[in-house]
Amino acid sequence: MSRFIVTGGAGFIGSHLVDYLVERLRAEEVIIIDNLSSGSLVNIKGHLEKGVARLVEADLVREGEWVKAFRDVDIVFHYAANPEVRVSTVEPRIHFDNNVVATFNVLEAMRVSDVKGIVFASSSTVYGEPSVIPTPEDHPLKPISVYGASKLASEALIQAYCELYGFKALILRYANIIGARSNHGVIVDFINKLRADPSRLEILGDGTQRKSYLHVSDAVEATMHLVASRLGAARGAEVYNIGNRDWVTVTEIADIVVDEMGLKSVEYVFKRTTPDGRGWPGDVKLMLLDTKRLESLGWRPKLSSRDAVRKAAREVLGKEH
Repeated sequence: MSRFIVTGGAGFIGSHLVDYLVERLRAEEVIIIDNLSSGSLVNIKGHLEKGVARLVEADLVREGEWVKAFRDVDIVFHYAANPEVRVSTVEPRIHFDNNVVATFNVLEAMRVSDVKGIVFASSSTVYGEPSVIPTPEDHPLKPISVYGASKLASEALIQAYCELYGFKALILRYANIIGARSNHGVIVDFINKLRADPSRLEILGDGTQRKSYLHVSDAVEATMHLVASRLGAARGAEVYNIGNRDWVTVTEIADIVVDEMGLKSVEYVFKRTTPDGRGWPGDVKLMLLDTKRLESLGWRPKLSSRDAVRKAAREVLGKEH
């Protein structure tokens, strides 16, 4: 199989996935579908110039000519979404449209073109506030944000299409993925704030929020490991957590960023937005995924959460390429 679609392929994780498909898998054709709302042409420019990938600029929320790109495709990597969890607290329709409606339209395009394989970028937020940590795939799903709810709704649609139309799917629940090309999240937020004022850092929440972080290079390796080992053999939809074995607090992340920026005596100002000190309403305060199901197939992360945060900080600062 060598013809692929990557929705959201100009974005953060999507563009790294395109790199893998083009450079390591030597795919016959990689079609990127992206509306460039959060993605960037810079991320895929080299591949487009070499003619090893092509871009279909389109909005998946609306039906259009982009549907024709699904003809004779082997696998669809559906990574297009609005990635900013905080947006869903003030503009929930954005996540409903960009996540749920877009997923439905992608599934319909696959059905019409008889494409059977899909890899879906879901999220740890589908678990909500877990009662078991590390959290396994069979934990009850009770999202506390519209973002998490939209990802769970998309999972349900994929499950239904697998049952009705014989699709094979990998539903991948990612932890916090970080690294080069990311334009949102705690590391980018801290760096931007410290560039504006190197003496003071505002931290949302009480700083004790503790989560697992995985470098994007590990995330893509895990994804393609699953594609190679499970997608062809899958019966319907299979669900996998993709995350790290350890976790770090927000304050520890601040310490790493401050250190990488070479700053001293930075005042941390904690901004409580909820009574229990989480970053914002709908933010999961504690998140560590159980990755035994994935690791049983032979995959291990190369970088710990702390090492991933440090590497990502260096990449965002331009110290690593």
